[in-house]
Amino acid sequence: MRRFAALCVCLALQWIGGAADAAEFYAGKTITMATPTGPGGGYDTYLRLLAAHMGRHIPGNPRFIVVNQPGAGGIRALNYAGRVAPKDGTFLTMASQGSYLLQATGGEGFQVSLADFNWLGNFVQSNDVIVTWHASGVKTLADARTRASRLGATGPAAVSSQVPLLFNALAGTKFEVIRGYQDSGQMNIAMERGEIDGRGANMWATYKLQSPDEIRDGRFNALVQLGMRKEPDLPNVPLLADLVKGDPRKEAIAHFVALAQDNARAVAAPPGVPADRVAMLRRAFAETMKDREFLAAAERTRLEISPMTGEDVAEIVRQVLSTPKDVVDATKSIISQIGR
Repeated sequence: MRRFAALCVCLALQWIGGAADAAEFYAGKTITMATPTGPGGGYDTYLRLLAAHMGRHIPGNPRFIVVNQPGAGGIRALNYAGRVAPKDGTFLTMASQGSYLLQATGGEGFQVSLADFNWLGNFVQSNDVIVTWHASGVKTLADARTRASRLGATGPAAVSSQVPLLFNALAGTKFEVIRGYQDSGQMNIAMERGEIDGRGANMWATYKLQSPDEIRDGRFNALVQLGMRKEPDLPNVPLLADLVKGDPRKEAIAHFVALAQDNARAVAAPPGVPADRVAMLRRAFAETMKDREFLAAAERTRLEISPMTGEDVAEIVRQVLSTPKDVVDATKSIISQIGR
């Protein structure tokens, strides 16, 4: 008992000493956080909300700024964080949701592995949903299986590019991916003009954030969803997993891609950041997710919060990147159609 008590005292002193070191390091510092998209989208909004509140939970109370690093469907931001950004805990980045699947299937452009990042946590678990405009001729899954529909998308690492092709191959839809849109705002305008019939895919939480009027007024048709469980708001919209039941090969692919998309808005420190600072940043992220002021601000801005810990995010990344080769190869053959 005496030895145990002495050990507890030593651990407590180490923790206090670590907190003091962190306070000394972060006092007067600024933490830069990068989003893989332009201003105003879901990634940007979540990260700016975090920037306004996380500093209270870090010893030394550092300031936060957010920078936008769009490009290559989020790969540009990851490469910068992994190869250029400071490795001292003063730079954080957010991974694009489609980057996990793209790297797992051997997508080009990555200069660093997602497995090497120090994951702090994930804001929200939200399904990817394909929607069409109310005036389009495609209003249901049955319509999407019998007639072609043009869906707007951004870059190859974006879910808006990947998800429609997966539904085409596994569920018999006839989506045509139209890439090159800068953001969701451009896609919404293109839908209204009739240039495209819908959007390739986006988080349901982001649709609710950016297009609440369209959802309320029935101007969006939610056709299908991709995730590990159904969105509570969409009990009658089929999951990809529902559409492939009974086919072991398709079931394995559906599980792989749903798991890869589960880290919807995950934040990481670059590889090489000291372990004690990573632990402190993880703790600060987790505390922020429970902060009353943070949660009140999230509710005011219609941001859903259903967080994961950094350890949980890291485990999902590990599972995704260690998926059996036959499943990866089958998925790769599907999403390699991007750009054809």
